[in-house]
Amino acid sequence: MCRQSGFSLLEMVMVMAIATVAASITFLSLQPALKQQRVTNAYNTVLSAMRQARDNAIGQRAAYTVTFSTASVPHTIRIEPTFAGFQGALSPATYSLPNDVRFDNEPGIPTNNQFVPDRFGTASNAVDFGYTGQGVGVGGSKVLYFCPDGSAQDSPQCTGNVNNGVVYIARPGELYSSRAITLWGATGRIRGWRLYTSGGAVWQRQ
Repeated sequence: MCRQSGFSLLEMVMVMAIATVAASITFLSLQPALKQQRVTNAYNTVLSAMRQARDNAIGQRAAYTVTFSTASVPHTIRIEPTFAGFQGALSPATYSLPNDVRFDNEPGIPTNNQFVPDRFGTASNAVDFGYTGQGVGVGGSKVLYFCPDGSAQDSPQCTGNVNNGVVYIARPGELYSSRAITLWGATGRIRGWRLYTSGGAVWQRQ
């Protein structure tokens, strides 16, 4: 009789074992990239939310509040009209960070006022708004108000001081996952930063 063709059980087991090992190696090698992508997603979410709040304030001619919450996981950023019931105001929106990414000022980031992003504070708070100038002001505020002229202030009536500051984002325990977003209150300009190693930890604009 003709010999039947096919695979033996041993051959199939060996192929499955090799495929499992290859899949495991691929999965492990992709983990750093996936973690970094979640940080990038969180950074983009916060950057977009802040810009959206400013655009809403200008477009609707109304003050908008931005609140950064670190009370529970996931950390969130919420934008909403400052005064409820304003005709034409857009609905409040809350955006969440990935569970493994936080508003976080990692130990090791620059703390000298000359080297923190835009020279706002000394990186003593993860969410650090409330500066009226470069290094001037108490800092530490987690709330800011965008005004109809596009500026950011520390008063919901938009009759107070300009509100400059910075928010730090990172995966806890991973220094070089750190990102930062700064706000110049007088103009409402928002820009992003990333931490690199160059003879030490150094912030560079994105």
